[in-house]
Formats: sequence, structure tokens, C-alpha cells
Amino acid sequence: MVTTDSASPLKPRKSLNVCVFCSAAELDEVYTTAAREFAGLIGKRGHTLVWGGSDVGLMKVIADGVQDAGGRLVGISVDFLHHKARANADRMIVTPTLAERKALLLEHADAVAVLVGGTGTLDEATDILELKKHGMHGKPVVVLNTAGFYDGLQAQLARMDAEGFLPVPLSGLVAFAPDPAAAVAHLEG
Repeated sequence: MVTTDSASPLKPRKSLNVCVFCSAAELDEVYTTAAREFAGLIGKRGHTLVWGGSDVGLMKVIADGVQDAGGRLVGISVDFLHHKARANADRMIVTPTLAERKALLLEHADAVAVLVGGTGTLDEATDILELKKHGMHGKPVVVLNTAGFYDGLQAQLARMDAEGFLPVPLSGLVAFAPDPAAAVAHLEG
């Protein structure tokens, strides 16, 4: 594992270290606008972004927004993606495997937000929910449901809850937020 740190360690608990899972793809404006707004709120409120470290796609939009609003950036990349890592993050950690990356993202986070993404984002989200279901963490998790992107996931989880597949109520695992302000309010609440 490689670690670089151009600033002090993570901020104290009075501000949050917000882990964001999202796509590294270039996406439509409907998604980038919501992500930029969410990132601006994170930065303005003095929170630190903990994210996959990439400086491309929606990950870049999020990092730019947090940094432009005065927030700090803690990236956790993986060896095979290190060439896409953001050069001016306050801290960048590089892990050998995706599993180690996910573990460190959760370890460094006080709260978790899931924005739009593909199979990697879905994997990260379900892993975090599974760990929470088993009491491995109690951190708030919110899904920013931009343009109804996660309506299907929300319906599937609601069915799992209704039919007894979840040992804890769905409301105890995750919240779905319709907009960035609601997502940040849940994380801070």
C-alpha cells in the first residue's frame, strides 16, 4: 500500500468524512449537475470527501466540486487505476486490490453516499449494506436517487424487506434521497 499525504490527517469528528461511491464514466448533465450540487454542499459544510481517487468522469466532478467549495479530498485508489488518480488530492492511498480499497473507504468514512454508477458502484453499495445488515458498521448510508436512477434498486430492497429477507428494517440500512440537499441532511442527521 502506498500513502501520500500533503496535509494533516483526516479532520476531527466535528466534520464528516463522507465516502462517495459513483461512476468514473462521463455522464449526462442530469447526473453531473446533481453530483456537483452534492459535492458543493459537502465542501461548504466543511466535510472531507473520501472517494475512489479517480480524476475522471463523475468521480472528477465530485472531487472538483468538493475542492472548489473548500473541502478536503482523501482518495483511495487501486494499483491498476493509479494512473487515473487525482494528483492534487490532500491524501492518496493506493491499495493492491479492490477488496482492500473498499475496506479502506469504509474505514475512513463516517457516512456513505451512493451516487449514480455501474456495476462497480452497485458492488460497493451492496457490500456496504451487507456489512451494515450484520452490524459491522452503523454509519449512515444514503442513495442519491437522481432522475429515478435507483428506483429499481429501491423497489427490490423494499420487496426484500416486505418479504422478510432483511433481518433489520430497510429504513435502518439505507435512505433514498430525491435531491442533494436531502442526501446531505440524512448524512448529517
